[in-house]
Formats: sequence, structure tokens, C-alpha cells
Amino acid sequence: MRLLNASGCLDALIAPEVAMQLDGFVTKTITPLPREGNAPPRIAETAYGMLNAIGLANPGRERFLSDALPRLALLGVPIWVSVGGFCAADYAETCAALDRDAVAVVELNLSCPNVDEAADSAAEIVAACRRSTSLPLYAKLSAAHPDLGEVARAVAAAGADGLSLVNTLRGMALHPRTLEPVLARGQGGLSGPSLKPVALAAVHTCYAATKLPIVGMGGVVTGQDVVELVACGARDVALGTVLFSDPNAPSRVRAEIASVDLDEVFGTSHKASEVLA
Repeated sequence: MRLLNASGCLDALIAPEVAMQLDGFVTKTITPLPREGNAPPRIAETAYGMLNAIGLANPGRERFLSDALPRLALLGVPIWVSVGGFCAADYAETCAALDRDAVAVVELNLSCPNVDEAADSAAEIVAACRRSTSLPLYAKLSAAHPDLGEVARAVAAAGADGLSLVNTLRGMALHPRTLEPVLARGQGGLSGPSLKPVALAAVHTCYAATKLPIVGMGGVVTGQDVVELVACGARDVALGTVLFSDPNAPSRVRAEIASVDLDEVFGTSHKASEVLA
């Protein structure tokens, strides 16, 4: 079981000591052209987690390739590049440009709730990327889809090597006195502990549907959270919002699961479901 970070929750060039605690570093989502993202305020704390409406702010593909990626490669940690876009060609062109020794895995961000542009279907994007690169492709899906298992099967058939589950879910916070939205965009993506039950259900559903390798994420704070995601079918686990408050979370979580046989735990929730059925 590998411990990763959730895309956008860690800047390895600013905090390399945190990234080097991980078994792989996942970059912020890269788009073909630079993006400033949404107007501030674009982060808000709530009683249930954190809202963000960053909007895929990033330096763009060319600057990432020429500047950030060579420096990330020096960390000695496998690099997973999160790729975004607004049509299948955007994703495929970036994947083709990444086909190099510095990149271990491509994570296709098919589920960002903080941009308005509509992308092509998840399966169409995966198929285009599969034609453009031999790198492993993980499709990051949204738990908000009414039939997540069907989407998982579709991206598997299109050539995905694995799944990342889940991205944030759309949420909103209001100022208590003015009752106006806290975020300039109005709504944003909810992350943090409240997301864990959603993540467990999504991983359970998609593993049953596809048996693909899954990176489970959403509300992971403790070693027990890791164990539960593995029990639902996650082969790997990513830490997200917890990294903002606890930079040593990767080492702490690893210590908390040191005595657990994760191979024995893997998929046990499905065995329980079979018994109940």
C-alpha cells in the first residue's frame, strides 16, 4: 500500500520534507494554458471540513514541463502528474508531452467541481489519453455521479489502469450575519472528515464494478481511515486536507498502520456484503 497526497493539497517544492514522507507525490492539476483560477476568497473553513474554489490555478503545461517537473524529479519520489483540460484533446496532448522518465503515473482529473467549462465524457477522455501515452492512467472520478459504478466500468473499458476516488463534493458556506456566500464563487469543493463515508462508498462501489487498482481518498486523518479504505478495495491511499494542519501526517499514519496486515484487510467489506446477501 502506497501513501500519496491528494492533488492540490501539497506543494512539494515548498515543503519537500513532507513530500519525501510519501510513496509518491501527486502534482496540482496541470492544464494546457496557464490559469489564474477563481477570484478570492476561495478557501473557507466550515464545521464539517474545508471548502475550496481554487479553479485549477496552475502555470500551464509548458512552464510545468520546463521548470517544475525537473525540480520535482530531484526529490527522489515517484511523480504522479494530475492532468486537466476542457476537451479530450487537451488531456491527450498533455499526456503525450509527459511521456518521459520523470513521470510515474498520470492522474486524469475528470471531476473538478470548481470550473464552469464542460469536458467531454470521462470514457472519451481516457480513450484519447490511452492512445497518446503508454504511462499508467488513473481516472479521478466524482462521487456525485448517479451511477458511479457505470462510469468506472466505462473508463476501465476505455483503457484506465486505475481509479482515484474521490474528489471534493460541491458545497457552500454563508457568513452568519450577512447570509452571503463566503466564497467569491459562491460554491466550492468540500473536503475533510465529512467526506470519508462518501469515499468509502465510492471505493466499495468501484472495486466491485471493476476490480481496478484504486487510490482511496477523502477524509483520511488516521491509520484507521486507511484501513477502512483498504477494506473497501483501495490498493493505495492519499492524504488531503489533513496535510494543511499536520505536515507529519504521512509518517504518523504509517506508524499507526505498521502492525496491520493490509493484505489480510484488503477487500474484507465485500466479503461481509456477500455474507449479508
